[in-house]
This record gives sequence, C-alpha cells and structure tokens, in this order.
Amino acid sequence: MGITGLTKLLGDYAPSSMKENEIKNFFGRKVAIDASMSIYQFLIAVRQDGSQLTNEEGETTSHLMGMFYRTIRMVENGIKPVYVFDGKPPDMKSGELAKRKEKRDEVQKELERAEEAGDEENVDKFSRRLVKVTREHNDECKKLLHLMGIPYVEAPCEAEAQCAALVKAGKVFATGTEDMDSLTFGSTVVLRHLTFSEARKLPIKEYQLNKILEELNLTQDEFIDLCILLGCDYCDSIRGIGPKRAIELIKQHRNIEEIIKHLDKKKYTIPEDWMYKEARKLFQQPEVADPDQLELKWSDPDEEGLVEFMVKQKSFNEERIRNGAKKLLKARQGTTQGRMDSFFSVVTTSKTTKRKAEEPKGSQKKKGKPNFKKAK
Repeated sequence: MGITGLTKLLGDYAPSSMKENEIKNFFGRKVAIDASMSIYQFLIAVRQDGSQLTNEEGETTSHLMGMFYRTIRMVENGIKPVYVFDGKPPDMKSGELAKRKEKRDEVQKELERAEEAGDEENVDKFSRRLVKVTREHNDECKKLLHLMGIPYVEAPCEAEAQCAALVKAGKVFATGTEDMDSLTFGSTVVLRHLTFSEARKLPIKEYQLNKILEELNLTQDEFIDLCILLGCDYCDSIRGIGPKRAIELIKQHRNIEEIIKHLDKKKYTIPEDWMYKEARKLFQQPEVADPDQLELKWSDPDEEGLVEFMVKQKSFNEERIRNGAKKLLKARQGTTQGRMDSFFSVVTTSKTTKRKAEEPKGSQKKKGKPNFKKAK
C-alpha cells in the first residue's frame, strides 16, 4: 500500500521535489529495484486474452517475460539494476495483511458472480485484483536474474527498507519502486515508473528526499510522523484527518505526541492502543542486511543457461532469448566503455594543484595518474 495520499500531498506542498526524466538520463546509474513490486506489475500487465501468459504445461510465464525484457531495456539504457526481494513481513504488518486477505476473499466472491453471469469485463477486473506474487514467482525470477548476470539481494524483511539502506550507504543511486514508503525509510532518491512497460509511455518520476524535507520544512523524523498520520502499513491512522490536516498538524506540533495532546478528541478518533511509536521505530530502524557486507556484481549473461531455462523449460522462443542475451552482453560492454564520467569523478588534492601550478610551461615531465573516486 505504501503511504496513503503522499504523492498528491507532495504535488501540492513540495512540487519541486519531483521532476520527470527520460530513462536515458540515468545512464551509468545503479538502481535498487523492489522485485516484488516489479513482478506484480508484470503479472498484471503481461496478459493474453485476459489471462496471464502460460507455457504449454500451463505454468505462468508473465513474470519471466516481463523481468527479462524490462531488465534488458534498463541495461540497454545504461542502468545497472539490482533487484531486492522481500523477506518475512514485520509482525506489525499482520493487521494490514489480514485486511488484504479479507478484501481478497470479497473479490473472489465477486469474481465467481461475474463468471456465472458471463461478465467478461468484470471477470478480467476481479482476476487482476486477485493477482499475488508467490515464492515460486520469486525463485524463478532469481534464477533468471542469475543467468542474466544481474545481482539480487534477499532482504531479511521489507524490500523497500533494504533498497533505502543501499541508497543511504552509497551502494546505488536510487530506489526503483511504486510505493512511496521508500522515502519514509530514508531513500534519498526514488524513481517511479522505471519498470513500466514501454507501451505506457510514462516518464520516470524522480523524487528527491532532501528537497521534500526542505520544501515541507520538516526533519526526517517529522516526515516519518507525517507519513504515519497519512496512513501506512503498520498501524491505523487517526480517523477524520486527511492529508491537508495532517501536514498542518505536523507543522504546528512537530510530532504525534504533541498532536495527541492538542487534538480535539470529540472531532477526531484516535485508534485504541495506537502503535504509532512502534511504526515510527520500524521506519527509523528497519531490519536490513548490512549494505557494506553485500557484494553487488554484474556479470556477462549465460546464453546457454538462458536457453536451457527459458526455452527448454519455459517454452520461450529461442531466437528471442538468444537475441536478448546478445543485447545484454553488448549493452554491458557499452556501459563499461562509455561515458566514464558517469562512474568516476576526479578528486584533486591541494598538494597536486600546487605542484601542477609550479610546473614550468611546456615541461615534458611525466605526470602522475589522477586520483579517481567512484561515484554511484
């Protein structure tokens, strides 16, 4: 779900924090991508006759097709993706998961009624709502990514929290996701629409956390409290408080404790045993793997391995898979040899500058190598 209404709130109160970009403008960037969100998109978008794509054995292949071609598209545009997979959900998310199950049960009943009535439009609509990413989907995508030479990370808990940790540690430039709570976890840059189908023709939306905090005049902790007020996955929100009132309250009182003290209890209903402190702690100190212990390695694709898995096991077209592998290899070589300034920035020390200034004009003295510093 992410954070309820945050996108609109930022559009109204922090418009300069978001800018639209073409994918080519992220050449040379490493991006941590929420794998489950991407797979979910593929399962919904890559369909035929209203149903997910399947092979001759009836196995779903929409996720593999989407992951293969969209990843190639990113790599061809010079992006170095690393996919992050969800681990176990935090205990506090159990309430949200229970609500989702209730909704799924209701949708299942609606689907059955639509099928009985022969209502194809509603059958398709309700079928999409029942789409769920399974462990099998994840495992198959991990195998595919390995064969493609694309690194992935298995987060101990929430993928978005792990993505944010990678960004904050400087391992990657941004988080690629549709859920806005990656900002709440502290990802300094968030890219939306990065993995959407080309057919959608949507520009990539780039959100800068420092500009959000600057325009809203909030600290990160105050922004976290704002997100809890708006509505998150970990606890209920105060009934009757919408985005406009939430931003007014947080600007006036700066934290939830002070808001509760001054709130009109007759007008607004505070949830019983409200666990906002626990939710706040989850955003501030999420369970993540230490980014410094994670090795993100991009390698050449295994063309024969891809053919064995995608063609022989999953019934994809061999020519297309081989062409895809060749595109990956070509793009990887092009990215490595291309715009080096996307990966490196020259660091000049004061000592070097002084020596260079004193060097006589036209000197043939052999110069030392510049000191390069990697940039993500």
